[in-house]
Amino acid sequence: MAKISKQEALNYHCKGRPGKIEVVPTKPYSTQRDLSMAYTPGVADPCKEIEKNPEDAYKYTAKSNLVAVISNGTAVLGLGDIGALAGKPVMEGKGLLFKVFADVDVFDIEVDCKDTEKLIEIVKAISPTFGGINLEDIKAPECFEIEDRLKKELDIPVFHDDQHGTAIISGAALLNALDINGKKISDLKVVVNGAGASAVSCTRFYFSLGVRPENLIMLDSKGVLHKDRKDLNKVKQQFVSDTRVRTLAEAMKGADLFLGLSVGNLVTRDMVKSMADNPIVFAMANPNPEISYEDALEARDDVIMATGRSDYPNQVNNVLGFPFIFRGALDMRASTINEEMKVAACNALASLAKELVPDDVSKAYGLENLTFGREYLIPKPLDPRLISNVSTAVAKAAIDSGVSRINIRDWDAYKLELNKRLGFDNQLLRSVMEKAKQNPKRLVFAEANNLKVLKAAQGVLVDGIAKPILLGNKDIIKKLIEDNCLRLQGVPVIDPRSDEEQGRRESYAELFYQRRQRKGVLYDEALEKMNHRDYFGVMMVEKGEADAFLSGFSSRYAETIRPALQIVGTNNTMKHIAGMYLMITKKGPFFFADATVNIQPSARTLVDTTLLVAHAIKKFNIEPKIALLSYSNFGSIREGSPQRVHEAVEILHKEYPYLMVDGEMQANFAFNKEMRKIRFPFSRLADMDINTVIFPNLSSGNIAYKMMQQIGGAEAVGPILLGLRKPIHILQIESSVREIVNMAAIAVVDAQYLERGEVADI
Repeated sequence: MAKISKQEALNYHCKGRPGKIEVVPTKPYSTQRDLSMAYTPGVADPCKEIEKNPEDAYKYTAKSNLVAVISNGTAVLGLGDIGALAGKPVMEGKGLLFKVFADVDVFDIEVDCKDTEKLIEIVKAISPTFGGINLEDIKAPECFEIEDRLKKELDIPVFHDDQHGTAIISGAALLNALDINGKKISDLKVVVNGAGASAVSCTRFYFSLGVRPENLIMLDSKGVLHKDRKDLNKVKQQFVSDTRVRTLAEAMKGADLFLGLSVGNLVTRDMVKSMADNPIVFAMANPNPEISYEDALEARDDVIMATGRSDYPNQVNNVLGFPFIFRGALDMRASTINEEMKVAACNALASLAKELVPDDVSKAYGLENLTFGREYLIPKPLDPRLISNVSTAVAKAAIDSGVSRINIRDWDAYKLELNKRLGFDNQLLRSVMEKAKQNPKRLVFAEANNLKVLKAAQGVLVDGIAKPILLGNKDIIKKLIEDNCLRLQGVPVIDPRSDEEQGRRESYAELFYQRRQRKGVLYDEALEKMNHRDYFGVMMVEKGEADAFLSGFSSRYAETIRPALQIVGTNNTMKHIAGMYLMITKKGPFFFADATVNIQPSARTLVDTTLLVAHAIKKFNIEPKIALLSYSNFGSIREGSPQRVHEAVEILHKEYPYLMVDGEMQANFAFNKEMRKIRFPFSRLADMDINTVIFPNLSSGNIAYKMMQQIGGAEAVGPILLGLRKPIHILQIESSVREIVNMAAIAVVDAQYLERGEVADI
């Protein structure tokens, strides 16, 4: 990923609502009665219940799903002691990760206090609010005492992620590396470079996994921690070695494992060459590892390597741990996160890496098949199985070790609940983005005279999603780029009307004329059309000079889609296209079609739309469960659009019996499974939660998705154009930058499918 500029980072945090998190009510609040229930007098009853039984706080308040991310700002990321307030953006970011990956709610609390005793007392005083405490960015050695004391004196989980997160995840990588090189953990000669919170915690955790203390050498910035040094604090004194070794180079000779949690570029190729056979190198300094991945592999082809970076195999990323560990601990109302729970999380991660990886995870990282081995020791952060595997392992360990207040008998039901809690929508969009990044394509932005479009083009370029090509007036585009300090230098800018493009316009016009001359088009008309950005841009894709096309930000949908139909045409025997929206809602993702193309579809057109949509949804690795909607239910009205929908369902049931589809039905029955089961038990969808709706006409589809956006708070991704022979996509008028970037990623993935010879619908 390209470097993020200072202004981009500042804009991300300040634009719109400042910060990254907000508090959202979970109960009704629209009436006076609702407000009286929420506050006085209704709130008195749960207060009394909690007074009688403090455990009822988990029942009547948000405590059961609420974690405090607490920091005094003394060791913030790579910034050091910047103070509590300056560290707040980091703590908010941690809260965002908790929510996105494991649906854990967070209050971030920045405490302006460096006194260990006072900080402990502050955390203890506020602890009744929370189900767990995540200590963050507190410097060593104070962090050790703070966590140890709080764990002893509180009856809720306390977890310092800077210590334990890296330990647990790298521990999983270590266990799997030993499976590959065949060595015993008790025999390992280990070198640890770094003596801060992470290094100390990793070392302690490795001891619990089986590493022998006498086989370990630890170094700080002054060298080896040996028995003759007089400058070591109490924590470092625990790792003193009785050795004559004094330097990192000496320590590395014959070592089986190097663990680096220090600074970049300290380890040389010669040091790696001096290690034992099949050495394990965990170089986790950020942003630059102690030795680069390339240098380590050049030094030894038998090295097993992990880093903290996402652009190399085996990234040790703390997001693989803390969200799911807290999820399991909170669900069990655990009194602590103990060693048994940490080891369980480690083993769960190690085991998951050996399982068959879902295709969507492999494809998200641009790989045909992820399989356990030297380049895949630990799962990827996008793996949807993390929450059910790791959280379940932690929950079981909490019960088995006697620190759980809850007992679970039906573990399958618990796993199902975890998957529902996480939802699929966040993973869905992240997966599309990751797929695009693995093989970015040349994407034409037809309306580059607009600042929003240029900002989106910058976004996809910087994030590595696409290789933008900008269409429009060069002077206008250049001025917009300069005035707004956009990073689009080197991106091709093409003005279809310019003299320098005359030869290309003539070539495009000749091809267009050959294809449309029997449909009333003269050559002069064809040449005139090539002055238009939409015709010119679509023709670039048709001629192979670009891979995908995006337009429609400032023009009518029908005008934008016409060039696509005339130039690239359809990819199916039905000669049919449709428009689909991916609606991101609080209840998960839904697919709406057709909301953009077919005004008053016939029964057969509804069938065709359903087939196109079903095919497209499967490429999201989702099994479509489709309801055809109307204002009637199962033949109650026999005319107009209900009759057409009824006929479409009959055709689908007869000709495509494998599809999970039914109708016609009203929207309330489609979205409410319980109502449907009671009233229409014969429905093929009786026991299913639907994820796709087909509307009876364009009006209803268009109205529905826009109401969902404006009133329902849903995010609409699309329209995703289905049925065209090449990746042509049309934006909503006045799309936001985020919406343009989403569509750009979809267009790129669409082009990737086409390159592999698959039908070009995402």
